[in-house]
Amino acid sequence: MHGKLKPKGSALTRLHVRVRSPHATLGRLVAGGVDMAAAIGRSGLTALKREGDGASPRGRLRIVGGFYRPDRFRVRPRSGVPLLPLRPDDGWCDDAADRNYNRPVRRPYPKSHEAMWRDDHAYDVVLVLDFNLRPRIRGGGSAIFFHLARADFGPTAGCLALSRADMLKLLPRLSTRTFIVFG
Repeated sequence: MHGKLKPKGSALTRLHVRVRSPHATLGRLVAGGVDMAAAIGRSGLTALKREGDGASPRGRLRIVGGFYRPDRFRVRPRSGVPLLPLRPDDGWCDDAADRNYNRPVRRPYPKSHEAMWRDDHAYDVVLVLDFNLRPRIRGGGSAIFFHLARADFGPTAGCLALSRADMLKLLPRLSTRTFIVFG
């Protein structure tokens, strides 16, 4: 993170994801006058998101809630966004033909889904973005999250990811009124 978040104590209403080209997978997240390294989808940014394309959606997405791994934090992380504790059986459906497409599910689940309880620490803190939630378009993309980056800042499957340190500094300044502008 370069700089300090300002003004202290107030919620941030808008964050910006900047990339050098539409196909870049590494960019910068600009928040409250500070910019920080951010990973995005392996296919860069797209205006026409589809399930499994590996791209992050262009546009303005609101943070609607989030989760954290209670076994990886002594106390719930300080956050302006309500964070629910993840459970080992939490999943997120990515089967476009299923009635629970792009919704949380309990595992084991008979249709294709993503495990939210992961060994790689990516979802130790994970915020849900309002992409393709209401209305849901089948095949229009699912599980677009704001989560923790891998150590090498490798690309995501379409999400936005920050270092753990940057995410924990930013969380108290975020709310369900915060928008992230991609592109």
